Amino acid sequence: MRVAVIGASGYTGMELMRILHRHPRAEIAAVTSQQRAGQTVGDAFPALRGVVDASFEPLDPAGLVGRVDAALTCLPHATAAPVVAALREGGVTVIDISADFRLRDRAVYEAWYGPHGAPELFGSAVYGLPEVYAAEIAGASLVAAPGCYPTSALLPMLPFLRAGVVAPAPIVVDAKSGVSGAGRTLADAYLMGEHDENFYAYKVAAHRHGPEIEQEASLAAGEAATVTFVPHLLPTIRGIGATAYLRLTQPLSGAEARAILTEAYAEAPFVRVVPEGETPRLSSVRGSNFCDVGCVVDERAGLLVALGAIDNLVKGAVGQGVQCLNLAQGWPETMGLEEAPFVP
Repeated sequence: MRVAVIGASGYTGMELMRILHRHPRAEIAAVTSQQRAGQTVGDAFPALRGVVDASFEPLDPAGLVGRVDAALTCLPHATAAPVVAALREGGVTVIDISADFRLRDRAVYEAWYGPHGAPELFGSAVYGLPEVYAAEIAGASLVAAPGCYPTSALLPMLPFLRAGVVAPAPIVVDAKSGVSGAGRTLADAYLMGEHDENFYAYKVAAHRHGPEIEQEASLAAGEAATVTFVPHLLPTIRGIGATAYLRLTQPLSGAEARAILTEAYAEAPFVRVVPEGETPRLSSVRGSNFCDVGCVVDERAGLLVALGAIDNLVKGAVGQGVQCLNLAQGWPETMGLEEAPFVP
């Protein structure tokens, strides 16, 4: 399959090229970057020298039609939507890594992101969380890969909401991300002198991923969920650790909670339930498409604590995108993604 990487000069684009290079059924047919047009990938990013033999080209969606069969769009929200629309009009299968097609309610989208760039396509994408929507992703021509924070929070808590053993409101999600989640942004907060040995919350209860978490929690529970989402920035490069606090609706032992989690992901190749007594660690998922999950029951407080860890660039972005592409094409969902985590 001929694949285009749209917006290839960011961290997600670089990670996607690394993954597609080893994918047995995908050929990198085009890589686009407005800023680096004309440069070879190897000259721009020495880590990919001798790995990806391609040059960046300006973005021209119409010009890609006929040259590629599928595209993964690693563009910012709002920028992505019209590009996706042009590619879909030309019959190209699209896995969108932006936020433009993740939400189901257009009013909610516009409240958080502004006017939509392709209203005619709004609501037509499949939400690309394979562990929940694999059947819908199969054969889909437009898939919206979930956000990194939502992936890390939803996978550990959705089984409990579906089982009805926790209340859908209030839910508190506390998450910590490495700085690569901000992309290759030049800003004071991401300078080494500002970021190293530092830690703080940001956009408390006001982050754009909050409505996405709330949307999927509501669907799992079968009723409206209320989520307070608090993200933090860690002095690390990769990884997200998320902790969700959910109020129990019935007595539940730790063993029963683990059984719910284990059963939910028994057939999920990229979700690993950590052993009892352990909690998910960033170092155990770095560079991989794994999401490690765990849970603890606080009987005294009547709370279930659900925990998840992912690499934000892989399972939180393009690794999950490739997993969706595999499912959409009817290939094994693990194809090209069976990389072991980077340790140490």
